[in-house]
Amino acid sequence: MSIRGIRGAAVAASNTPEAILAATQELLNAMLATNPGLQPDDIASVFFTLTPDLTAIHPALAARRMGWGWVPLLCAQEIPVPGSLTNCIRVLIHWNTEVPQREIRHVYLGQAASLRPDLQETGVPVSLPQPEEVAL
Repeated sequence: MSIRGIRGAAVAASNTPEAILAATQELLNAMLATNPGLQPDDIASVFFTLTPDLTAIHPALAARRMGWGWVPLLCAQEIPVPGSLTNCIRVLIHWNTEVPQREIRHVYLGQAASLRPDLQETGVPVSLPQPEEVAL
């Protein structure tokens, strides 16, 4: 069995526990719905990051409230890059699955869709840039 990564991001309405947990739960539910077969028992671990302006609560609590009690969860702060999207919650789910990488669906909700415009509506890269095309 392979471990696959599923990426996602959402924007919280404000720096409050309620807004952060609501945005995180919406994101995790969308990731579950978009990736049939994804079950908490098959998740190896989940890594959450928040932009420096989100400090009211750990987003992992949303996963715990969804029943992910045995899943290892970790929260960290994003690198504070000037001009980056604010109030952003990012997640990387490590999924034990036989689903091929090309069938994994990544989820970017609302304003967070600007982070990966190449995914458009499908959650799959439209075209992968060549190394020399990647802008820094």
